[in-house]
Parts: sequence; structure tokens; C-alpha cells
Amino acid sequence: MRKIMINQAAESPPPSESLSFLNLESLAQVEFTSEHQKHPIQSTLLLTDELEAGWQAACTGEQTIRIVFDQPQTIQHIFLTFDEQQQSRTQEFALFWLMDKEYAYREILRQQFNFSPPDTTLEIEHYEVRLNQLKVLELRIIPDISKGEAYATLKQLRLA
Repeated sequence: MRKIMINQAAESPPPSESLSFLNLESLAQVEFTSEHQKHPIQSTLLLTDELEAGWQAACTGEQTIRIVFDQPQTIQHIFLTFDEQQQSRTQEFALFWLMDKEYAYREILRQQFNFSPPDTTLEIEHYEVRLNQLKVLELRIIPDISKGEAYATLKQLRLA
């Protein structure tokens, strides 16, 4: 278990610094349910450390982002960064994957967390997985499980 005390510096660099992330721009296409024109999906997926970028849905409610690989991949790490500076809410997301030559999605995980600006605004997730022959990775986001008027956002999605 990795632990970091709140408001304290990490003692060692995060594991993401030692990994080579996939260049999704050249390996896959992305499908999505909506995007705000000022916050396009590519700003979430391109290999940059710029956290000012990020995707935002153009409409409220559940959203889907699907990475469809040209060739099957092996994925061992999934990194997600969510940021909400405006609205208190409980968000849920789920990750699914589709193996090459299969037709049924398998659930990887489902998680909920609370945003409470200005104190709790950032959620960073790192999952170690073993996804062999991955053809499609799908992220489903319910921005507010109480069905409030919230817009889904995603700052970064990285795969290694």
C-alpha cells in the first residue's frame, strides 16, 4: 500500500515517473459521448504533464470515453486524474475492457469518491493491471450519483 500524509511531500517519486506511457495518438482512436469545445478529449490523452488541460463533457449526466486500439495491446498500468474546482459532488467511474476477438466487456473496477471544493478537488488513481490482448478500454463516468447537474471531467488518462 502506498501512503502519503495529507499536506506532506512524498518521500519517493510516484511510480508514474519510471514508466513509459503509450502514445495513444498513434496507437488508437478515441470514441466519446460529448466534449466541450474548450476542453477537447485529446488534451486528456496526449503525453504532456500539463494539468491545466483536460476534457470536459458538453452536457450533464453519464459519459463514456472509449480507447479503441488499432492492434491489441498489453496494459499493466492505468493512471487517471480527475479535478473538480467548482462543485461538491460524489462521482462514480467504472473501467471496462474488451479482449481482442471477444464481444463482451469485462469490468476492471468501479469506484466512487467525493469532491468538496476548495479542500478536496483532485483525485489521482493508479491501478496495476494485467490486460493482455486489450482491444478496447472504456471509461464510464457518472459525474454526480445524486443525479445533479454536473459535468464529467477528466484531466489525464495514461496507460503503460
